[in-house]
Amino acid sequence: MRNFQSSTIRTLFTAALALAAFLSCAVAQNALPSDRVIRIGYQKYGTLVLLKARGSLEKRLAAMHIDVQWTEFPAGPQLLEGLNVGSIDFGTVGEAPPIFAQAAGADLIYVGNEPAASAAEAIVVPQNSPIKSLSELKGKKIALNKGSNVHYMLLKLLEKGGVKYSDIDPIYLTPSDARAAFERGSVDAWAIWDPFFAAAQKQIKARILADGQGAVSNHQFFLASRAYAQKRPDVVSAVLDEVASIDAWAKEHTRDAAAVLQPQIGLDQPTLELALSRSGYGVKPVTDAVMSEQQQIADAFFNLKLIPKHINVRDATLPETRAQAKQ
Repeated sequence: MRNFQSSTIRTLFTAALALAAFLSCAVAQNALPSDRVIRIGYQKYGTLVLLKARGSLEKRLAAMHIDVQWTEFPAGPQLLEGLNVGSIDFGTVGEAPPIFAQAAGADLIYVGNEPAASAAEAIVVPQNSPIKSLSELKGKKIALNKGSNVHYMLLKLLEKGGVKYSDIDPIYLTPSDARAAFERGSVDAWAIWDPFFAAAQKQIKARILADGQGAVSNHQFFLASRAYAQKRPDVVSAVLDEVASIDAWAKEHTRDAAAVLQPQIGLDQPTLELALSRSGYGVKPVTDAVMSEQQQIADAFFNLKLIPKHINVRDATLPETRAQAKQ
C-alpha cells in the first residue's frame, strides 16, 4: 500500500508539473506580440467602448489580416500594468497612469491623445457635508485611485486651496470600492472621473467641491507597447483612425452614443449623456506642448516621492514623433 501511495503521489506530482509547464507556455505565447493580432485594453467607458460596440475596427483590420482581442480593466494603472507585462498591445488612460508606469520601467509609447476634458473629473463630497472649500480638506480622508488621472488633479486642487498633500489622508481605492466607502461615510471626499463622477452626481447626489477646470487639462492618452508600435505602426495608425471616426460621430450624436454605451456599462441614459457632454473628442498626435504638461505632472509626482525616480516623458515617444512634435 505504501509503494502504491508513493507511486500515485509521484504520478500526480509529475502531472502537475507538466500542467504547470503547459500553462506557463500558453501564457507566455499569449503575452508575445504578434503580427496577426492587436490586443486592446479598455476601461468601462469611453471611445474604445464605442469602437468595440460598433465593430468597425474588426472589419477594417480583417482586410489587413489582423484579429482584434479586447480586455477590460478597472482603471488606467491596471491597464498599463497589463501593457507592461505583455498581455495587451494598446490602450487608453488618463494623464497620470503613463507616468507611474514609465517610472516603474514600462516600455510604453504615447501614440495619440484626445483634447482636454477638465470638467470630466472632480473632488466630490456628500450632499450634506460641512466641507465647503478646498482649504477645509486639510486633515480629511480623500478616496482616489492611486496613479489615476485624478491623482494630479487632487494635487493641483489642494495647492489651489493652500493644502499640502502631506496634510490629507489619501485613501487609495478603486472606483467601486471608493464609492462604497464614500456612501458609508468612511471617507470625507472622493476624487473621481467620469462616468463614475456623473453617476455619483445623479445617483447619490454627490456635491462638486471643485472640478478640474482651471487646474488641469485631463487629456486622455492612447498608448502602445514600444515593441508593437515599432513592429506594426500601420495597425496602430488604423486603430487611431477608427478612434477619430467614432469620436467625430459621438461628438455630434451624444444621445445615440449614450444609448450604445448603456448596455455595455449599465448606467442610465441621463448619467451617460452628462458624462459624454464633458468628454474631449478628436484624437490627435501628441505635441511638444502636451508632453510638456506631462513632464510637469511627472516632476510634481517625483518631488512628492510618489514615483521612485525622475523620468523624461519624451523617452516614451518614438524618434519620429519627437521630431514631428517639435515642428
